[in-house]
Amino acid sequence: MTYTLVAEVASTASSAFGGSEQAYLFQARQMQALSFAAHIPLVCFGIAFPAFVVFAEWLHLRTGDEVYRVLARRWAKVMLALFAVGVVTGTILSFEMGLLWPNFMATFGDVFGLGFTIEGISFFVEAIFIGIYVYGWNRLSPRAHLLTGIPIIISGFSGSLMVIAVNGWMNHPTGFTLKNGHAVDVHPFAALFENSYFWHELIHMYIAGYMVAGFLTASVYAWALLRGRNNRYNRVALIIPLTVAALASPIQIVVGDWAAREVAKAQPAKLAALEGLQTTQAGAPEHLLGWYDGHGVEYGIKIPKLLSLLAFHDPNAKVKGLDSVPVDDRPPVNVVRFSFQTMVGIGTGLALLGVVFVGAWLRLRRLPASRWFYRALVAAGPLSVVALLAGWITTEVGRQPWVVYRVMRTSEAVTGASGIPVGYATLALVYAGLAVAVAWLLRRLARAPMEPYEPLAGGQGAP
Repeated sequence: MTYTLVAEVASTASSAFGGSEQAYLFQARQMQALSFAAHIPLVCFGIAFPAFVVFAEWLHLRTGDEVYRVLARRWAKVMLALFAVGVVTGTILSFEMGLLWPNFMATFGDVFGLGFTIEGISFFVEAIFIGIYVYGWNRLSPRAHLLTGIPIIISGFSGSLMVIAVNGWMNHPTGFTLKNGHAVDVHPFAALFENSYFWHELIHMYIAGYMVAGFLTASVYAWALLRGRNNRYNRVALIIPLTVAALASPIQIVVGDWAAREVAKAQPAKLAALEGLQTTQAGAPEHLLGWYDGHGVEYGIKIPKLLSLLAFHDPNAKVKGLDSVPVDDRPPVNVVRFSFQTMVGIGTGLALLGVVFVGAWLRLRRLPASRWFYRALVAAGPLSVVALLAGWITTEVGRQPWVVYRVMRTSEAVTGASGIPVGYATLALVYAGLAVAVAWLLRRLARAPMEPYEPLAGGQGAP
């Protein structure tokens, strides 16, 4: 079904679904948000980290340098540990989709079920080949072992691609007809891959995955260098992920501009919330910082016509304001606005840090010498995660009050069961325990001695 037809039936969707306001809707949303916050950084490592591991092993095969082999073996253990944690958080998310949002799953399961099926198959393929890769170092030939890493990269890509496709459909639903509260005439391929949100969400998330995995991994070794462990192993381990993250960061700015223009066309209420634009107007201004007070942005830095220019590449273009939609259809402005500005601010800082690294490498063929660079790099790791989560808050909260945009409200999708606050508290304790376990495991892996038959090359200077 075309998006226009979806919009036409949206006005009658509430009665058709038969949903009712749930007393614990807020807690249900917070439970889902907590699980997403725990799982999404692991998705980034599932997207990017296998490529780092395989690349390091390929460098060993090409050069014969044992440093790359040591790095690949140690990173492979980290990859296995993070995958195991991702299994736990992903399983929790799967149960939450059915338990917290039964009306959503029952109504639209036929539309996006194909995507989750492919995601499940990708998960099993990834699990099988991670096992072969991690335990096959001394059992397979070097080339055969390298090749077993390729399916890990592909399955990590395909699994997350399906989830992103479903999310793109939720933001721009198509591929079905809604009849009496049921999705009929379903075309799963069209729903997943022909909605206008698919491509920019996919590319935006994949670049973010390489940025998060790159900066977070590099920050660990930047900390080691600051503490005086300036050996070649740590420098190589820093340069590989940092190079990828540094190259990805400026590209993300361009992709972000593309995504914002798609939002301006398909979800004008979200764009208005991002910028705190109250009234529809031509030549709309941009406000940096500031607080939306229900009528406009206070204490912000106003830049005339910039919003029209960024959204439509025309400084005099008309931009729809919050007054173009009913009050009940508006997202929480300040939450969306602060998240968006946090994402953009941190992303810009990460891009500048990447430019510094690339500039120093091209001019001097070595890492920057300033300790301030390494301090900034240590901060860049956790900040990249903050930017990632802020971006997803922008996307998901900006779509509210809709779980499927202009088709089904979140209040119509939620369960009517009681006991959600208890479940929320229990889930928080589970994730706290999981975080402690992950920190302990990664610390133990970091302190594990190098294997004696894998010597490290010493010396100073760039690898």
